[in-house]
Amino acid sequence: MRLFLITYDLAKSNGNKHAMATAIMGLGQAWARPLETTWYVRAETSEDAIQARLSGMLDTDDGLIVQAVSEEALLVNTSLRWFRQRRTALELEASSNVIAFPAATASPAETELPLAQAG
Repeated sequence: MRLFLITYDLAKSNGNKHAMATAIMGLGQAWARPLETTWYVRAETSEDAIQARLSGMLDTDDGLIVQAVSEEALLVNTSLRWFRQRRTALELEASSNVIAFPAATASPAETELPLAQAG
């Protein structure tokens, strides 16, 4: 499993913001977003594969950085909270700070939470 730092600048921030976030959350087994357009993703893939998957959502004036990184990082005025991909809450250890989406008790109408409503 590798850890990737993904960050981007969208010239028209509202244009592909939700699509980009949704695509990043679907890249690997876990993700964290310490800043608005800065993500960490744990995945079994390569930088090239991530770039190929995300670059179709970029306009000519947008920027993207995909870099394999180590676990060590210094975070100031932010925190790092990991989220897993599509696992039920029952699979998580009680002491885990990981929140699974959707929760096992969610109704079918609640399984897709729009990013704008996420906390």
